[in-house]
Amino acid sequence: MSQEQEQEQDPSKNKILASLLNQARERFYPGLELVKMPLGEVLYSPDKQINHVYFPTTAIVSLLNVMESGASAEIAVVGNEGIVGISLFMGGETTSSWAVVQSEGYAYRLSGRLLKKEFFRAEKLQRLLLRYTQSLITQMAQTASCNRHHTVDQQLCRWLLLSLDRLPSNELRMTQELIANMLGVRREGVTEAAGHLQKAGLIQYSRGKITVIDRKGLEERVCECYQVVKRETDRLMKDNEVD
Repeated sequence: MSQEQEQEQDPSKNKILASLLNQARERFYPGLELVKMPLGEVLYSPDKQINHVYFPTTAIVSLLNVMESGASAEIAVVGNEGIVGISLFMGGETTSSWAVVQSEGYAYRLSGRLLKKEFFRAEKLQRLLLRYTQSLITQMAQTASCNRHHTVDQQLCRWLLLSLDRLPSNELRMTQELIANMLGVRREGVTEAAGHLQKAGLIQYSRGKITVIDRKGLEERVCECYQVVKRETDRLMKDNEVD
């Protein structure tokens, strides 16, 4: 991003931080640090101590499971609707999955110590973060079902729509190899699926950049998994202001 774009960053561009009002904001905001999130950066890896949480504003983070063989699959995505690092307030301190930046941008980082202090002192904040965690679990469960029962075309549509919901534009920078790693499928399968969507006039793909031309068309083509996750997230995160 340019210097001008960096200056335009604001904590309220993250929906959880935007829910903080008055006193809660006064306690939280001084501890926030704006950090750049380059594509591919690893925020957490298995069994490593988690010391910070991240509130993405323009970046998207993938939560990944990686097998001993090196094969991987995305279990959830986190963008401006959420927080990366739920293990800190759930009491685990570590995680068995990876957190990797899927789409570069910015996020606000907060120390785990401050987050836990506020989590245990403020009932409304606790309720907000637990409801977000429930929405994340819904996304993980639906992703597992989608990967098992739906076509690569449908999975790619779901992945694109979930990413678009968390981005300020209709463009994503992502190679087909990385998408294949996210979906846990062969690269040839992603190439074929992307070709179908491009031929249908829904997307345009070129040199690692995907431009969504017809979002409505993607929504008509996607499986039910996208709407299940979106409805549950909207329901759980509605009217959650914290003071």
